[in-house]
Amino acid sequence: MLNHKLRISRNSISFKLVVGLLTVVLPLIIFLLYNNFYAINVVHNQVFESYKNMMSLYMNQIDSSLEAVDIYLINLVASETDLQIMLYSKNEEEYSLAKIRLSNKIKRDITMYKSVDSIFIYSLPKQDFFSSGNIMYGNNEQKAIREYIADNRWEVKELKKTPIPNWYIKKIENEYYLMRILKIGDIYIGSWANVKRLLVPLKMINMGHKGASLLTTDHGKPMMNEQFVHDNGLNLNFGFSHYHLMGNKSKYLVVGEKSMKGNFSLIAMIPENKILEKLPYLQKVINIISFALILLLPVSLLLLWKIIIAPLRKMLTVMKRIQNGNLEVRIESYATSEEFKVVNETFNKMMAQIQDLKINIYEEKINRQKAELQHLQLQINPHFFLNSLNIIHALASTKKYDLIQDMIQCLIKYFRYMFRSTLTFVSLKDEIQHVQNYIRIQELRFSECLSYTVEVPDNLLETMVPPLIIHTFIENSIKYAVSMDEQVHLSVNIQLVDSHLFKIKITDTGEGFKEEVLTELRAGNCVVDEHGEHIGIWNVQRRLTLLYKGCASLSLENAEPKGALVEIVLPLNIDNLTLGE
Repeated sequence: MLNHKLRISRNSISFKLVVGLLTVVLPLIIFLLYNNFYAINVVHNQVFESYKNMMSLYMNQIDSSLEAVDIYLINLVASETDLQIMLYSKNEEEYSLAKIRLSNKIKRDITMYKSVDSIFIYSLPKQDFFSSGNIMYGNNEQKAIREYIADNRWEVKELKKTPIPNWYIKKIENEYYLMRILKIGDIYIGSWANVKRLLVPLKMINMGHKGASLLTTDHGKPMMNEQFVHDNGLNLNFGFSHYHLMGNKSKYLVVGEKSMKGNFSLIAMIPENKILEKLPYLQKVINIISFALILLLPVSLLLLWKIIIAPLRKMLTVMKRIQNGNLEVRIESYATSEEFKVVNETFNKMMAQIQDLKINIYEEKINRQKAELQHLQLQINPHFFLNSLNIIHALASTKKYDLIQDMIQCLIKYFRYMFRSTLTFVSLKDEIQHVQNYIRIQELRFSECLSYTVEVPDNLLETMVPPLIIHTFIENSIKYAVSMDEQVHLSVNIQLVDSHLFKIKITDTGEGFKEEVLTELRAGNCVVDEHGEHIGIWNVQRRLTLLYKGCASLSLENAEPKGALVEIVLPLNIDNLTLGE
């Protein structure tokens, strides 16, 4: 029921108003939102390009400085004679002098390579380690790096990586270092840099109060600011060809650049709110208007429903109930617009006038139907006169005075019932007694050629039926089926169909209906054939229509192997019928 009430026809005013409002407002909202999102996307792209260029520039500087250190180390290995002396000389004095000269050289040269922390040389056979650095690092840090280099297993571990990068990341004592190691014989020459110190120049770039920059491994693992990455739910393992917006608390625009010299990347994370600070004021206004329209749309639809659609729905509901036959219903008074109040009051007045007019017409129609019904019933009365007079004349000519008395007594009962036939309904018991009395009159006429049976349950005897409803078909059977040449049997069987209906079944053993007669009778037409007019059956059909308004049915068939079969189904209760006595 609820779904039926909420269903709106596409051709209704309600549907057109809602669709019209949505057609105007939704494209405007979509355009404003699209314009705003487009502007935001443009700003994101501009910021990405700006930071991408900056990251590329800075990464190129790092790679260039690492390339310079790389060239320095390779040249040292290839052309430094003191390194050859340390490698091949058996003289300790020569070894020591060569070591001193190399140590002085890297102390002088390290100042040209600010991107690294230290350059070192380590002799594996002599367990001799010396280095020179750009910073003063602690003994623990130097010791940890020295132990890592002295453990030549690093070479075996790094060889497992394919291909081996020039510079690689190594975590030592919870610190990440960028390492470059060359080997010549049993001597290792290399350089390292703490990744934190690589980012010092990048901190001068404004990334906002909550922004950050860091280096990651080639698998996206951060080498610093790990807590920041974890707290904001950032996944740094992504491609660097375009920007990414991510973060579970605040959104960050993440830009990255991969190093060409090592297995690490440079990542910058800029808060989105800092980016959108550059968004023009007009775009902010558009954003506010868009969301205001979205919030106002349900309110507008609610007002549209309350002011226009709801009153229309009330009117339609009342009209549909009136269409279904309930003329008593009216539009209830409620708070609404003046225009709808005038329409509702005018509609209620018109319905009251229509109802009064319909009642007058209905009463006139009932009176006319009653007059027609009485006329139809009275049409049956004269039909019996001639045959009755002929029977009495024949009995008088043979001086059968006892049969004449019997005949006259039957005729008295017959005409007494016929005079009562102007009633709308009679009891089934009275109708059956009249039928039996009528058949007795016909037995006096046809002697041995006629027999009959009547079967009716006792609990149906007081049921009300239209008068002459059975008599008409018995009379029709005697008129068309009974002759002096062959015996005919008439049967009347009455039984319950269900708790609301009962059936009257009338059969004879005559020749039955002609097919063309059946066709006309079933169509509700009055039939005239060579035997005369079948007005009695047409009268019954007409009376059933007037009295029962579709609640009764009449079936005309030919029985097997021969004879006529008539079935009348009537309701047990006549209290709700339109016409009464």
